[in-house]
Amino acid sequence: MPDVAVIFGGPSPEHDVSVLTGLQAARGLAGAGAPVRCLYWSKTGDWYEVDATLEAESFLEGVPKGATRLSFVAGPGGGFSEPGGRLGKAKQVEFDVALVCCHGGPGEDGTLQAALDLTGIRYAGPTVAGAALGMDKFAFGAVVGQAGLPTLPRILLTEHSDAPAFDGPYIVKPRFGGSSIGIDVVEDLVTARARLSANPHLRFGAVLEPYRLDLSDLQVAVRTWPQLELSAVERPIRASGSSGILGYRDKYVAGEGMAGASRELPAVISAALESGLRHAAEQIAALAGVRGVARIDFLSDGDEFVVNEVNTIPGSLARYLWVSPAVPFASLLGDLLDEARNRPTHAYSAAGADGAVLRSAGSIAAKLG
Repeated sequence: MPDVAVIFGGPSPEHDVSVLTGLQAARGLAGAGAPVRCLYWSKTGDWYEVDATLEAESFLEGVPKGATRLSFVAGPGGGFSEPGGRLGKAKQVEFDVALVCCHGGPGEDGTLQAALDLTGIRYAGPTVAGAALGMDKFAFGAVVGQAGLPTLPRILLTEHSDAPAFDGPYIVKPRFGGSSIGIDVVEDLVTARARLSANPHLRFGAVLEPYRLDLSDLQVAVRTWPQLELSAVERPIRASGSSGILGYRDKYVAGEGMAGASRELPAVISAALESGLRHAAEQIAALAGVRGVARIDFLSDGDEFVVNEVNTIPGSLARYLWVSPAVPFASLLGDLLDEARNRPTHAYSAAGADGAVLRSAGSIAAKLG
């Protein structure tokens, strides 16, 4: 059986959660008999191969002891390799397919996916386009709204943005982010604008939407291989005394990533609400170009719902949501790898670049004159 690479970590605020997801995936694959190579992306952006049997505490101080430094080259003939010595030749890290377990940052926004595409490495999870759309809260909301699905009004927040057409209080979110990190609830627009300089997670863009205390979270996972399938609907449980937002601590402090968070599963909701959520999830899977396993997050008052966001590489790969229908973790992982092998993310082609434009171009100087 060929080796499988599990990629996790990365220079992201969600680095630690990604370590948990990657280690769970590596352990699940090894338990199913697959030879596993773990490729760890450090907080500083460096690459290492680490032992697949490590525990989370091994990463507390950064790069684990015994890790092997790697180089990564994005391009034909590139990939991961152990640098050679003064006279030695670089040793390629060989594997059949990669399972990307990175959350947030360049591992989930399409950057890593683009590099893997250029290298020709087959990988499970979102495509470049799907990852980029899922990470952009403003663009995703616009796509969902244009398709006629219910969503909260959402505007770009800048120092000079006009007052929104909806009343406060407001939620301020990073435009580009994969979790609840950096989200604030504020009472007015003045305070919201002040957060732009005070909150480092908003430096690349922010969105503003109404804060609705009457809405709570409902989530459903989607997987796309061997065919489109939806999980049970989940109601995450917020920690006692927390704000009205499902926060980072609610999701991850249990120590297993999202798998250890409190939840009601399946959620006790009406048949009509569940039907609406499931139909919307299928539409979103098509609109967002979902590939692999994704989690779609909704907000609901118990009767109606709005689409919140899509998480294209969910914590713990959403393994905990597959209770109805029941999908063992080994089967979930195996299907992800089969999709990577059988459903390519992209095929680059130079067809049409036959030189006709160059032959008729004339001089560059003439074009500049």
